[in-house]
Amino acid sequence: MTTLRENRLVAAAIAAVVVASFVFYFVNQNVATSMFKGAWFFAVPLVLGALTGVVGERSGVVNIGIEGQMLVAAFTAFFTAAATQSLVMGVVAGMLAGIAMGAFLALTTVKALMDQIIAGVVINIVATGLTSFFYRPGKVLTANMPQWDIPLLSKIPLIGDVFFQTGPIALFALLSVPVMHYALFSTRWGLRTRAIGEYPSAADTAGIDVIRMRLVNVALGGIFAGAAGAFLSMEATAGFERGMTAGRGFLALAILIFGGWRPLRVFAAALFFGFTNALASQLQGVVHIPQQFITLLPYVLTLIVLAVAAGRVRAPGAVGQPFVKGVES
Repeated sequence: MTTLRENRLVAAAIAAVVVASFVFYFVNQNVATSMFKGAWFFAVPLVLGALTGVVGERSGVVNIGIEGQMLVAAFTAFFTAAATQSLVMGVVAGMLAGIAMGAFLALTTVKALMDQIIAGVVINIVATGLTSFFYRPGKVLTANMPQWDIPLLSKIPLIGDVFFQTGPIALFALLSVPVMHYALFSTRWGLRTRAIGEYPSAADTAGIDVIRMRLVNVALGGIFAGAAGAFLSMEATAGFERGMTAGRGFLALAILIFGGWRPLRVFAAALFFGFTNALASQLQGVVHIPQQFITLLPYVLTLIVLAVAAGRVRAPGAVGQPFVKGVES
């Protein structure tokens, strides 16, 4: 009840959107289903990328290298799956690539005390260079990712069509949101994570190993970026192209801020961005405006959202601040 009172404006907005969505669905079922499926399809990598940011920044480490993590994961997932002819191996390799890039960020910023913004930029630049250099055209997957129809849940009007008739990575994204929200706000790990991101000196005094926990959290948070990359190259499409992330990692950062570093709000923000993209796609056949301007809509909206969110959300207190044991931060 306390959470509901604290977020009554958000809850009211979500309730209004849900009611409007179902009204739209019963008025024009085919168009509504197509639009909301498109919105979730666009939102999946944004949700996963933003969760990477949630874990890292709640631990006190800024991660602007999400774009690079996703790109390397997409590359690794696709070419591993093509080489081994195993979709499972591809997804696992993508997640491991995300962890490896997260570990690089953690070691350079937490242990070597490198500037966190610069470390993220390095990841993005290196990812673009490596994937472009090693890219080889002509590789194909022998099978497509399966589409799962979840019993009972898939029969729910609109919600079932959109969320429960989907691929495994999209389902992983959907399940990760409540799990991460619970873990962050209702478990010992979550309490310690928030402590090292807000008051690392106090956490250290309380006996928490701040450095080790930041290293582990930032590295393992790369699982979500890895899954996002695998989604792009294996589930959304069945191929890899240079720069295929197309700025989604930076959109995930905007969603992270807009969502206030909270998984459930991040999920809602990602769906909002996904819906604007689906709406832009629908407008292309209705409004006589050059396609490039309609395609820009989600990115223009990003700037507007960040401008509105400025001053309304508070970042974790120690985010971006290096921790040195025995030195006040």
